[in-house]
Amino acid sequence: MSVTIYHNPKCGTSRNVLAMIRASGEEPEVVEYLKTPPGREKLVELIGATGLPVREILRRKGTPHDELGLDDPKWSDDELIDFMVEHPILMNRPIVVTPLGAALCRPSEKVLDILPNAEGVGEFEKEDGERVAARTKDDRT
Repeated sequence: MSVTIYHNPKCGTSRNVLAMIRASGEEPEVVEYLKTPPGREKLVELIGATGLPVREILRRKGTPHDELGLDDPKWSDDELIDFMVEHPILMNRPIVVTPLGAALCRPSEKVLDILPNAEGVGEFEKEDGERVAARTKDDRT
C-alpha cells in the first residue's frame, strides 16, 4: 500500500497526521512540499482528489494570501492554483493520499477516514494533549 503526505514539519497538525499514519503501521512517502512543490499538474490532481473547492485548499495564516487579495472573487480557480504554484506556502496542509482517497487533514483526525488500518492507531495523543480515538471501518463516513 502507498500513503503519501504533503507535509510541513513546522506545522503541528502536519506532525500529528504523520505520527498517526505511522501509528497505523504505514511508513508514508513524505513530500515536504515547501522544498519540493508538487507543480501545477499534480496540485490540480490533489485538489480534485480531495473533492474540495480550490479556495478551501488555500492557506491564509503565515502566507501572502491577504497581500495578494486572494479573497477577491475575481480570481478564478485556475488563477488561484497559479498563485499556489508560485507560492507553495499558500497550499494548506497536510494533504494525505491513500488507496481509500485523499483529504486535507484539518483537523488531524480526518486522516483516520482514509487510513486503511486506522484501527492500528489506537488512542492517539496529539502534541497539544488532545486525545483521539481510532475509528473502526464501521465508524468511517
